[in-house]
Amino acid sequence: MEKIITTYSEAETEALGKALGELLFPGAVILVNGDLGAGKTAFARGVARGLKISAPITSPTFTLLHVYQGKIPFYHFDLYRLDDVEELYEIGMEEYLLGEGVSLFEWAEKFCEIFPLEKLVVTIVATGPTTRLFTFSAQSDSYIKIIGALGR
Repeated sequence: MEKIITTYSEAETEALGKALGELLFPGAVILVNGDLGAGKTAFARGVARGLKISAPITSPTFTLLHVYQGKIPFYHFDLYRLDDVEELYEIGMEEYLLGEGVSLFEWAEKFCEIFPLEKLVVTIVATGPTTRLFTFSAQSDSYIKIIGALGR
């Protein structure tokens, strides 16, 4: 299933992320793809707000991973600077994927083959200075229900 949603400002991008975050469950895997400046981190910040996290959310570009505690843990990965998938295994990615939190991966398209089949893929395209086109896609029932609930 696919769903396309357009946002017209960074605040709307965050609000869309927040709406998604409110629907997520322990063990959820979100892959976020898009060019530099597309709004991946703004979207992730919204997801964190939906998970009741009030801490400042920044891109983990240099550390690969930030862990936040909300109603459930939020594992925010950034794969931009990663050249070798082994680095993900070295930081224990599998434990996070199997954990009790939500795992969100920015730049996930670099290593799409390592992720589980059950996941939500979010692709962001900048269509103007502040306008973003989001494509949500999933194949499993739990994520299809979430996509259906977005944008209502």
